[in-house]
Amino acid sequence: MSNKLCRIALDGMGGDGAPSVMVEGAVAAVKEDSGIEIHITGDEEALNRELSGHEYDKDRIIVVPTTEVIETAEPPVVAVHNKKDSSMVRALYLVKNGECDAYLSAGSTGATLVGGQIIVGRIKGVERPALAPVIPTEKGVSVLIDCGANVDARASQVLQFAQMGSLYSENVIGVKKPRVGLVNIGAEEEKGNALVKEVYPLLKECPGINFVGNVEARDISAGVADVVVCEAFVGNVILKMYEGVASTFYHLLKNALLTNAVSKAGALLVKPYIKEAMKDFTMTKYGAAPLLGCKGLVMKTHGSCDVTEVKNSLIQCREFVESGITGRMEELFGTALKGR
Repeated sequence: MSNKLCRIALDGMGGDGAPSVMVEGAVAAVKEDSGIEIHITGDEEALNRELSGHEYDKDRIIVVPTTEVIETAEPPVVAVHNKKDSSMVRALYLVKNGECDAYLSAGSTGATLVGGQIIVGRIKGVERPALAPVIPTEKGVSVLIDCGANVDARASQVLQFAQMGSLYSENVIGVKKPRVGLVNIGAEEEKGNALVKEVYPLLKECPGINFVGNVEARDISAGVADVVVCEAFVGNVILKMYEGVASTFYHLLKNALLTNAVSKAGALLVKPYIKEAMKDFTMTKYGAAPLLGCKGLVMKTHGSCDVTEVKNSLIQCREFVESGITGRMEELFGTALKGR
């Protein structure tokens, strides 16, 4: 790892548990990873009060005072435009101005997506940045792209999602020649709506993409593709369904194991193994989702995130920055522009 610290702008007022969860996550991250420096934006008095209860390297957590907060229910474009001194907007400007290498928030997803595009800006040649969370599968993890940024995407944009997701999978997650699958209602090439029918041949003919064809929703969790490509409406439904099914299965299993004395005795024996297996199906383990295609790293984590998820997301930011993936995307899409 480079001796240079990775500077992360953390929205200290975003998320259900802010500012305490954000502060505690920041403290945990600097203790675990010596390569991180965190600039936490928000109410100065509240942040310092939270920090006063922790022992940490005070040179590596810097409070950036702000006076406003963007609430989840606010219209994203209006909020980003009007609340210039909000914790979120100030954190985004730290990345835009080169004072920080990455941005992380658990606040409004819409405002983060808007701010990422208009403040941090798009990589030249990228039509639309895309949100790309990592989801668990039987074989490890897959990148789901796009899952919230572009509800009405065009075919050329979905093609770029596949290119960005493939770069992310290979350079950050470490998958060699990641398999790229297109979400569809059937495996046959002729299946699907107008958008996926238009995208399919573009993916098939695109150099540098290991396209494996259509992927049905039921096969995603089996790990048939390392990069799962779709437009944002479909992607967001898949992600929410994924989270809901995992939660429901856990509660059903828990209730079944506590039915009677015999099941409770069996539960004691299998509890460690179930707990270990379920860890792989919690989003806490995988941290935040990057908004791929921006000039700087923009990361969004869950509004209901806990301390562990904040910590993991901050460490993930450092790993992402060190991968140099933003530069690779600039090169890829810049070359494509010259070839037109």
